[in-house]
Amino acid sequence: MYLILILLGIVSLIYFFTIAFFVGHGTNFYFIWLFLGAGLIAFSLMLKKGFFTEHVPPLARRLFLLLVCLGGGVFVLVEGCILSGFSQKGDPGLDYLVVLGAQMKRSGPSKALQYRLDAAIRYLEENPDTRVIVSGGQGPDEHISEAQGMYDYLVEKGIDKNRILKEDKSVNTFQNLSFSAQYLDREQDAVGVVTNNFHVFRAVRTAKKAGYRNVCGIAAKGEPFLQWNNMMREFFGVVKNVLFGTM
Repeated sequence: MYLILILLGIVSLIYFFTIAFFVGHGTNFYFIWLFLGAGLIAFSLMLKKGFFTEHVPPLARRLFLLLVCLGGGVFVLVEGCILSGFSQKGDPGLDYLVVLGAQMKRSGPSKALQYRLDAAIRYLEENPDTRVIVSGGQGPDEHISEAQGMYDYLVEKGIDKNRILKEDKSVNTFQNLSFSAQYLDREQDAVGVVTNNFHVFRAVRTAKKAGYRNVCGIAAKGEPFLQWNNMMREFFGVVKNVLFGTM
């Protein structure tokens, strides 16, 4: 067992250092792989030296194993729900798309945001009567609002500016969807939420919580190497939203 744990720990550390030094990243969440890797290696060494069995009372060991099993079960369940959003392509003939914001750089949309916008463009080209709401405020590290950056990108790619509506005040997914509702009828309009594949499940559930009655997801791809990191972060996002009642 300890060999498996130490191998997983080493892989986690390699993943952390690869993200840190060779792959772009928008948040510091990837540090979880450093803590996870160090923790797994430390625990594996404790197992090898017999510390866990010799110095930890049996009741504490049972409680620890129970918590690990429960946590693992919750993790598998939530990740299964997240994976269910990967294949969502949206219904044809929607009234509106809502493209959720992500980091806007001076050079243009971040890779994650570009994937979302490209997915929206494909849908808009196939459904010429659909309008699109680009949603996202301006963060402290952004030179313009995410909505403005998305608007500029869509217009540059040939989308008629009259089809684009801007919501530029929101700072999270719930606000994206709540504030975007000023442009549509939550009860009647058919709406597609465009976001990266790992985020679709939470985004659609959040839209329903915000009062959207006829809503579906449109999954853009995620950055391949960061997919594990994004899936892990999304797990905590889903748990947080459930606990706070926002999805």
